Amino acid sequence: MIEIVRGEHDTGPPKRSEHLENLKHDFLASIVVFLVAVPLSLGVAFAAGAPLLSGLISAVVGGLVASLFGGSPLQVSGPSAALTVVLADTIATHGWPVTCAITVAAGLLQILFGLTRAARAALAVSPAIVHGLLAGIGVTLVLGQLHVVLGGSAQGSALANVLALPGQVAAHHDQAVLIGVVTLAVLLVWPRLPRAVRRVPAPLAAVTLATGLSVAIGMTLPRVDLPAGLPALHIVPQLPDGGWGSFAAAAVTIALIAGLESLLSAVAVDKLRGGPRTDLDRELVGQGAANVAAGALGGFPVTGVIVRSMTNFEAGARTRASAVLHCAWILAACLLLTGVLRLIPLAALAALLVYVGMKLVNLPALKEVRRHGDLPVYAVTLVGAVAVNLLTGVAAGILLALALMLRRLIFSGIHAEQDGDRYRVVIEGALTFLSVPRLTRVLAGVPPHAEVTLELLVDYLDHAAFDCLRGWQQAHTGPVTVDEIGHPWFERGRAGEPTVRRSVAARVVPRWLAPWSQWQAEHVVLPAQRTASSPLCRGASEFQRRTAPLLRETWDGLAHGQQPHTLFITCGDARIVPNLITTSGPGDLFTVRNIGNLVPPSDGTDTSVGAAIEYAVGVLEVAEIVVCGHSGCGAMKALLGRAPDGLDQLGSWLRHGEATLRRRAREAPLLLGGERPAAEADQLALQNVVQQLETLRGYPVVAAALERGALRLTGMYFDVGAAQVSLLDDAGRGFVPASALEH
Repeated sequence: MIEIVRGEHDTGPPKRSEHLENLKHDFLASIVVFLVAVPLSLGVAFAAGAPLLSGLISAVVGGLVASLFGGSPLQVSGPSAALTVVLADTIATHGWPVTCAITVAAGLLQILFGLTRAARAALAVSPAIVHGLLAGIGVTLVLGQLHVVLGGSAQGSALANVLALPGQVAAHHDQAVLIGVVTLAVLLVWPRLPRAVRRVPAPLAAVTLATGLSVAIGMTLPRVDLPAGLPALHIVPQLPDGGWGSFAAAAVTIALIAGLESLLSAVAVDKLRGGPRTDLDRELVGQGAANVAAGALGGFPVTGVIVRSMTNFEAGARTRASAVLHCAWILAACLLLTGVLRLIPLAALAALLVYVGMKLVNLPALKEVRRHGDLPVYAVTLVGAVAVNLLTGVAAGILLALALMLRRLIFSGIHAEQDGDRYRVVIEGALTFLSVPRLTRVLAGVPPHAEVTLELLVDYLDHAAFDCLRGWQQAHTGPVTVDEIGHPWFERGRAGEPTVRRSVAARVVPRWLAPWSQWQAEHVVLPAQRTASSPLCRGASEFQRRTAPLLRETWDGLAHGQQPHTLFITCGDARIVPNLITTSGPGDLFTVRNIGNLVPPSDGTDTSVGAAIEYAVGVLEVAEIVVCGHSGCGAMKALLGRAPDGLDQLGSWLRHGEATLRRRAREAPLLLGGERPAAEADQLALQNVVQQLETLRGYPVVAAALERGALRLTGMYFDVGAAQVSLLDDAGRGFVPASALEH
């Protein structure tokens, strides 16, 4: 299959001018991303307790490999704040050389995940868990780095950081505090500055201003400690002497977190850029290869970083060249600007990480999670990640999400309604063994001799729930009617043929669409109930209980007047339900029904239909008049000479159909769906619709509206047996299925 990606007639490779245009945009974007990446790479390595140069190595090596082999053309990879917490614990436990080996192992796992096409499975994780995890990382990062900003050092855990923070705030503060506060202030104020100023990335501006201030006033405080160049860093991965369980757990944790962040970042960029979607499995393989390369050279684990990727897109990048070039600029900075990088105060990097941590607690995402009812999952994940560790937080979030999902799937709404001496027990949803305790409690509240209706609106009924209902029905001393709406789960169980799977449940026409006579024959259990009330009385009761609450707001808006868009003229045949076959509701149709959907002439021989036409067009100003005929019409059969004897009023009315008979004699037959109907009465019904449209044009109010372009006339025909609505075509030669004319 050939996929056209640039234009309808583009069949060759990009032209040289297109390459140059893309390169120009990618070159400028790469510089912007480079300026963002350098301070963030140093800050992330500092927060994790890794050698600072490892952050730059990862940004160069990992970013280059991921951009070349990954599946997202605009994704920018490098050290991520999301990994600082787990990396800090890993480095403290295993040391830096073993951590490099863990990074390589995590990369191999990611490659395995990508080759086995597991990438899309990661996207099945609830967004509440993802945002809760990122928020947990952000909170942990803020709590730890605040101590550094205040001139101290981070504690061993989030709880310890919280407990020590008041003392740190009250303690003596040195020059580091001033630098940290200045950096944080610049980061917070920068988005509010003029757009021309904001062309400089906020992280670069904050770190540059803080560094310049510290140098200008001669501060003596801890600064970035970098070797003279890349060759001076001699670190190779080293396998541990023992503790393989914790080694494996760390590798799996890094692989999962890094992979998930990379995939989510790629999807986020896809939503912005349009065009072909990212190959997520390839992206995971590329990220794995990047971590293998970074870990082998003594680097930090990398991920696709949402901040850098969004910056890359917003700066105008078009191809992978931007991410590749940004790696080249970082390498040049490592080799040529080491002296400049050594001037950066560690307090400035700590303040930058506090800001990044605050951004990880995404408040708009939290509001979205709350709207979807997943706030408990978010909270449990966040608390678990902060109080224990990241894996515990994720595991707790997944378990709670599964529990909530199970509750939603098996939830049954069960309640009893009392009406005098009668009770109605309403049961909705999936009724399973988990709902039996609540069902038993509600049923126990019904008096023993009361007349009860069990109203079942269930989409699943298991054996335990069926046994509970049947046992209670048999034990109840008063009359019990089972009113089952939808698939007859309970009725099938009583007949010894229970339905055990939803997939085989019959599709049942809702009672408000099926005839009441059919519903009574299939669903009413007690014979006495069939004569207890008329179908319309039962229907009115059903409407009042179920439909009225749903449409009360609609009818409230119609209480003071109507504004229908259509005058619908149709036959009085009970099989024709105008609102049903036109999918319309209250206030849409101004309906006139009579025998044969006839329109008397405008000479005043019949004022009933004429009055309705004048009122609809002249007062209500409808935009359309529809004349709807149907198959099997008794009026058409009567016109053909098969009228019942002794019905004088009917014979008098049918004289308005004589024009239809004359039309039939002089005009060619009309087609229905390209063919002539088999029944002669149905052929006449088609001609009758066209004739009534002609008669309508003779009404002065209709003619005036047509001349103004304020009204249109439509012919419609309903084939009862086929449940097919057809419309008169524009040329008036026949009727075609409504779906064929839909725009």
